[in-house]
Amino acid sequence: MPLHKTIQINENTTAYFWHITEDVTSLFRAVSLKDTSLFRLEGMKSEAHQKGFLAVRMLLQHLGYTDYDLHYDESGKPHLRPETVSWKLEENPSPKHISISHSHEFSCICVSTELMGIDMEKCKEKTLKIAPRFLEMKHLENLSTPDKIAKATVIWGVKESIFKIKNEVGISFPEHIFEDEFNLKDGKCSANLHFNNQIENFNIQFYNVEEYIFVCAFPKK
Repeated sequence: MPLHKTIQINENTTAYFWHITEDVTSLFRAVSLKDTSLFRLEGMKSEAHQKGFLAVRMLLQHLGYTDYDLHYDESGKPHLRPETVSWKLEENPSPKHISISHSHEFSCICVSTELMGIDMEKCKEKTLKIAPRFLEMKHLENLSTPDKIAKATVIWGVKESIFKIKNEVGISFPEHIFEDEFNLKDGKCSANLHFNNQIENFNIQFYNVEEYIFVCAFPKK
């Protein structure tokens, strides 16, 4: 299936979504992979993970990149290679940051000239059941069950997105990342990270994409 959806988060940041309807073979034949990516793909036991991995490469190709333009640092954080971050239509291109997420039938990438992190999660009851492990339950008071599921999913996405920005060993979702009070209808909130004797603040935007929640976090300037 072609590109499913695009969200323009701000003038510098765009998210792209691929709805995975293809089988692994079809996706594999449609992309070009470097040796390290082939090795990673072959090591994936889950077909869902294989599809998500390949759909990310389909999104890269849609934007004019390839798997060869993507690399991961020692901590596993994705980057676009400096020599390939210019888009052909830009006269004065700025370096691009990239963040990646996939969940069940969707893969997404976000590309920006700003540092950011993303997460995409399917709304499901399991998230609500484990909510006490990663959030303060006061956030879910006086909500319907569907809204509790959605809000718990947003909060998980907030923490995951911030973690992707920092990507440091030792960060705990319940102990170090805290979200301010917010309403689902607002589509945005604030959060902060207390870690290594520092407090860092983040702006969050979140969206509904079918039965999924998409979250994007930016460090406050």
